[in-house]
Amino acid sequence: MRVRPRTTVLFAAMTLTGVLVAAAPAAAAPSAETATPVATNRTGTIFPGTFALPDGFQPEGIAIGALPYAFFGSRATGAIYRVSLLTGRGEVINPGSGTPSLGLKVDLRGRLFVSGGNTATGATARVVNAFTGELLASYQFSSVPSFVNDVVLTSDAAWFTDSTNPVLYKLPLNRWGGLPDADEAETLPLTGDIVYGAGVNANGIVTTPDGRGLLIVQSGTGLLFRVDPATGVTRTVDLGGELLTNGDGLLREGRTLYVVQNRLNTVAVFELDRAGTSARLVEKVTSPAFDVPTTVAAYANRLYLPNARFTTPPTATTPYTTTSIPRP
Repeated sequence: MRVRPRTTVLFAAMTLTGVLVAAAPAAAAPSAETATPVATNRTGTIFPGTFALPDGFQPEGIAIGALPYAFFGSRATGAIYRVSLLTGRGEVINPGSGTPSLGLKVDLRGRLFVSGGNTATGATARVVNAFTGELLASYQFSSVPSFVNDVVLTSDAAWFTDSTNPVLYKLPLNRWGGLPDADEAETLPLTGDIVYGAGVNANGIVTTPDGRGLLIVQSGTGLLFRVDPATGVTRTVDLGGELLTNGDGLLREGRTLYVVQNRLNTVAVFELDRAGTSARLVEKVTSPAFDVPTTVAAYANRLYLPNARFTTPPTATTPYTTTSIPRP
């Protein structure tokens, strides 16, 4: 279903100028007193290093755009939560409709692209106004049980992984960045080296440094694959013998690739070649504040990771946090 949106030009303009005039703290947000302050930028500004998310939220994905605001999706309710990185305070901007919200990406137009998670009724995604929380569009890619896990944005498309079915889903954007109608969504079968098995398959996704390919991590095998977005052919990336066991969210900045290995409480840092066909391990980073982090986003000189706490039975009162570490 496509929902015709009200204009988001105001948010886009504010994003480009670096001002978000209407983002006041929410009274119902977790208190910033629970946040641990830490200097996170080159000017010495104090940002919270760790901050609370709503109890029972069950976070999975995180997205950060040009401004110091982080967006989180709930795998429990599908709610979208926006937090100021300056204060640690936040608010639910979209309550969700019961469909999970997993991987997230925000663009300069103020649109939040949301992966629909694991459902028995099909593969879904939606697009939300990151300023107002308004639903802009929703998509159903298939009607078979699926696990739409993560998303990456390119200049002309949004690409989504499916951890259950060997395909990528594509939302083609027109030359002005406009969203497609529901019947314009595409499915790209994956062929070549990747073999889907039991457990979680294709998970995190990013573009290659040269922009000509896509990289996906297969959680169950710990392998990284380069995907040709024109054909769906996959080739195993040479990691020099390393395995990305429990590989989850990916973040690429230049030729640096960050891989979150969730249950290992580790971020693996690699240096990629330009084509994304090989990578060299630089270091592995952990933190006492990690409690099964799933995905990663960056702002200033820090990385931010939501703690999904997969090893803790979830309840309505289970506390959740996001932590940050210096950018390796």
